[in-house]
Amino acid sequence: QVQLVESGGGLVQAGGSLRLSCTASARTLSNYALGWFRQAPGKERQFVAAITWNFGNRYYADSVEGRFTISRDSAKNTAYLQMNSLEPEDTAVYYCGAAWTATQVQIESQYEYQYWGQGTQVTVSS
Repeated sequence: QVQLVESGGGLVQAGGSLRLSCTASARTLSNYALGWFRQAPGKERQFVAAITWNFGNRYYADSVEGRFTISRDSAKNTAYLQMNSLEPEDTAVYYCGAAWTATQVQIESQYEYQYWGQGTQVTVSS
């Protein structure tokens, strides 16, 4: 019911910036949150950031607080993840997910997300 497409990944040097986009096919994302998760080789999928569509509430993992900014463009059904001051530890496949939030959810949990994009690779060189 909701299809997600990520874009914007690539190779950057440490200290650089990158902006990821996640575009949803839904007519509206009201009562949804769009979240970003990442998974590095040998590691579990990790919460990065999320934004609720109704109020634009933002949530961040401690590891990216102050460096990453999540935002939304409701007219485009698109969420963005602006990543600044990138570090090699940020290297991962980044996935966009959509979580139904009409009821209380654990927004940091990947299991709350019903839909996922295909992922986009972010590589940060040192």
